[in-house]
Amino acid sequence: MTLLPVAEAQARLLTLARQLPAERLPIAQCAGRWLAEDVLALRSQPWADLSAMDGYAIRAAEWPGPWWIAGESTAGGAVPAPLAPGECCRIFTGAPLPEGADTVLIQEDAAVEHGALNPACAPLAKGRNVRPAASDFQAGQRLLGAGAGLGAAQIALAVLGGHGALSVGGRPRIALLSTGNELVPPGAPVPPGSLPSSNAPMLAAMLGGLACDVTDLGIVPDNLDAMTGALEQAAKADIIVSTGGASVGDHDLVRPAFAKAGGSLDFWKIRMRPGKPLMAGHLGDAVFLGLPGNPVSAFVTAYLFLLPLVRHMAGAAAPFPPASTATLAAPLPATGERDDYLRACRSGNGVVSVTSQDSAATCALAQADCLIVRPARSPAADAGETVTILPLT
Repeated sequence: MTLLPVAEAQARLLTLARQLPAERLPIAQCAGRWLAEDVLALRSQPWADLSAMDGYAIRAAEWPGPWWIAGESTAGGAVPAPLAPGECCRIFTGAPLPEGADTVLIQEDAAVEHGALNPACAPLAKGRNVRPAASDFQAGQRLLGAGAGLGAAQIALAVLGGHGALSVGGRPRIALLSTGNELVPPGAPVPPGSLPSSNAPMLAAMLGGLACDVTDLGIVPDNLDAMTGALEQAAKADIIVSTGGASVGDHDLVRPAFAKAGGSLDFWKIRMRPGKPLMAGHLGDAVFLGLPGNPVSAFVTAYLFLLPLVRHMAGAAAPFPPASTATLAAPLPATGERDDYLRACRSGNGVVSVTSQDSAATCALAQADCLIVRPARSPAADAGETVTILPLT
């Protein structure tokens, strides 16, 4: 079987999925979600010319004064009366300028005596220390586009734009299955030949920052009927994720169980290392993703396939991790017939692969903060060369 290129497999995976129906939520519940529609400003910001400093609102053309203090303007207070010629207004940060004023003389540069203001600095240009009306955004302006992620800054922008609720993508329901007779629950005694089941907790942690609901259906033994039943139970979810049993050994039963449960396989085996045995398809309305069993391969394939799938279903416009470049701090050997995703660390000297690239080396995985992407049949690379990286943190 020809191995499928990573980019093609990623694209095909997203075509298996549907974006979930949007829901409108109070803005306090929207962090970590993706917008289902554009957000337009319902108001202008600032709403008027506002002072950027504590001081005195003046006409720059009347420099050097003196000016008579005719009133006061505070943030949230009444709009001050217009200034007559030769008048100024005591003003505070965030307060509106009175009509006729165009500049703010800061209080540190002001000399006030008997109600008259005189400057104690060089002449100010018109507009100094003023935040002009609508200089941040205007009413009707598009503030955020559909598919944008909502973090702290985006929430603040939407609120300032006049919104108290937003339309966001739905939350995918994800069912996790861990397969293997050798697995025992986390924290349980580990007799010889057994292995703590780490994949489900790892995947749940990876998914924790995304808008999704995760259910761990536990450990499924290497038994065709048991695995078929577990997949049928999981089909109520939007995404089914199994780990282990996806290769070609006598006890790798996920593929036949998937077929017995009525699943339709779209692709199997990817041109990548680690993670070659990845499989994907449909089981009813659910998208099925079969990840390799060892934690390193499961982590890398989840990062490249599962997380983008969740983001896509939740409405993200850009679901894949952003690539960047870095300088190698140490040489790398040539690659073989598969794309290499090397666990690596960044430092002031550049990026270097971790000590072991073995697919069972979880200590090395825990040290990594990025992946170096090395296409198949790449020549050896020397220190100082530029490589493509994907950030893990």
